[in-house]
Amino acid sequence: MAAEVTDKTQNTGEQDPAIWQVAEEREVYTYKPWMEIYMQDINLPDGRLIHNYGRIKLPDYISVFAQVPDGRVIVERQYKHGVGFVSLVLPSGMIEPGEEPIEAAKRELMEETGYRCDSWQPLGEFITNGNYGCGKGHFFLAKNAVPVGEPDNNDLEDMEILLITVEDLLTAIAQGQVATTGAVAAISLAHMALSGSISLPE
Repeated sequence: MAAEVTDKTQNTGEQDPAIWQVAEEREVYTYKPWMEIYMQDINLPDGRLIHNYGRIKLPDYISVFAQVPDGRVIVERQYKHGVGFVSLVLPSGMIEPGEEPIEAAKRELMEETGYRCDSWQPLGEFITNGNYGCGKGHFFLAKNAVPVGEPDNNDLEDMEILLITVEDLLTAIAQGQVATTGAVAAISLAHMALSGSISLPE
C-alpha cells in the first residue's frame, strides 16, 4: 500500500525540525518475537500529513567476525531461506529481551560453533532498513577463538563450520557467495578495522 500524503499546516514548536512525528500507529500484523508490522500516520516537518507509512519491527541481532589464532575466520555455510540458496554467513542471532549485545554475541558464537574468544571489540550498530526499520544489527570483532565444546544450535538448516582466510572471505563476497547484508557489513567493517582504515569505537 502506497503512503498517502495530505497537506496539513502544523506548528512544530521546539522539536527538531528534521524529525518526523508519529501522529498515530496501528498494528497490522504481529508474530512475536519475530515480526511486527504497523501503519503510521506521520506529520512531516513541512506540515504535510502522511497516511499509512509502513513500519516493520524485527528483533535486533548480532553478527560476529571471529578469528582463530592464525587469523582465519569462523564461517558458517548453510541454506538461508530468505535468499533461497546456500550462503556463507557469520555466527549471528537475535538478541534476547534484556540481553546486552555483547553477551548475545558471546552466546551465539558458543551455541553455533562451540568456540569462545578472549578478545572482543564492537564494530558498530546499524539499522537494517532506513525507511522501515527492520531491526538493528550489532557487529563485533572477536580474536583468539578456541574450540571449547560442541555446537548446540537449534537452527532449522544444516550447518557446516569452516575456517576461511580474510582474503578468501572477501573474494567470496565479490563472487556472491555471501548473500546477507549483516554478514557483508560485519566482514567489511572487520577488514577495515584490521587493516587500520577505521578506528574501532570504545
